[in-house]
Amino acid sequence: MDLLFINIKELLQVRKDPITFVSGKQMNELPSIKNAYLVVKDGLIYDFGTMASCPILQTFKIIDATGKIMLPSWCDSHTHLVYAGNREGEFVDRIKGMSYEKIANRGGGILNSAKKLQETSEDELYRQSKIRLEELMKMGTGAVEIKSGYGLTINAELKMLHVIKRLKDTYPIEIKATFLGAHAVPLRYKGNKQGYLKLLIDEIMPKIAENRLADYVDVFCETGYFNVADTELILKGAKSYDLRPKIHVNQFTAIGGVQIGIAYNALSVDHLEVMRDEDIEALMGTNTMPVALPGCSYFLSIPYTPARKMIDVGLPLALATDFNPGSAPSGNMNFVVSTACIKMKMTPEEAINAATINGAYAMGLENKVGSITIGKYANIILTKPISSYAFIPYSFGINQIEKVFFKGLEIEPI
Repeated sequence: MDLLFINIKELLQVRKDPITFVSGKQMNELPSIKNAYLVVKDGLIYDFGTMASCPILQTFKIIDATGKIMLPSWCDSHTHLVYAGNREGEFVDRIKGMSYEKIANRGGGILNSAKKLQETSEDELYRQSKIRLEELMKMGTGAVEIKSGYGLTINAELKMLHVIKRLKDTYPIEIKATFLGAHAVPLRYKGNKQGYLKLLIDEIMPKIAENRLADYVDVFCETGYFNVADTELILKGAKSYDLRPKIHVNQFTAIGGVQIGIAYNALSVDHLEVMRDEDIEALMGTNTMPVALPGCSYFLSIPYTPARKMIDVGLPLALATDFNPGSAPSGNMNFVVSTACIKMKMTPEEAINAATINGAYAMGLENKVGSITIGKYANIILTKPISSYAFIPYSFGINQIEKVFFKGLEIEPI
């Protein structure tokens, strides 16, 4: 249905000239139009401006947005939402003092999720995953990246990627798939990591390429998982299959993951809770997007990405949920935006830019979503009547969304 929104209190993230992402001081600039209108035609943003120049469109459905703010839907560039079951038992273990690493060493963590997923049928995995996807859509997410990595066998990794494809084919939001076979070394390859890396490169990647099941490749480049040499081996193999890197780096330790990602033209490097000066310097002037995952820091009680330091020296930053069963069991981007402001000292403007246009870039979707730009998909959030857009992060934990639209189609929010 074609739509005309009128009397919008403030229309945010208005970009008449397309941009890729914003960095440094630009992140604190959030262009907007007050007392605005927006036209949606054939699922695309067709026109916008001030109410003084609002067109008369009698055949369009008119939506009065008096007192309400409109902005592009959230772009969540890092999730693991296709998984089986949950890990609330480990949540309790951590409350009682057990570390993430100790849980993993006793067969918990990623290996726990992998065991559950291997025993779950594709149809059941799809059923569980679509519930999560629908929930985050209702919370305003209009573009999402989903990783494999809880399979750790040929069949289970392909099962995950097939589920992601089914979600992509079924739902109106933009979905990108990432192959994260190098998430952990499975028990059957304990002591034979090179054998597992060979399986990923020589057996799974060709099947992924043949069936076009993934857009990107990821590696958990971290102490105790995959080192820099392992990561480079994966990225070299992925290059021949046109799988661009989006990699986990610097979550618990800094071991050179940022630098190897940049060397292989990574679209993004994600986590970054531990950042040395040399890691920040390496990112300067590159096209690699740093991605912070504050929900993970909140849940695991680990340091937050030093956003203030990174932005102040001129870097861009994106925000994502890291939605997964072990370290960030929430796909709520509204909470992520609030947490970035409260715990990472980002301004509301910086956080909204990080969760929209920069998040879109971190998925290669900056030409389709992430801003109010003519020709982009009408993936938009309409808030309840609120005093200002700063009220969105301020009122953490309270839903301020009244309506969500994807390609012009309205869905009911939570």
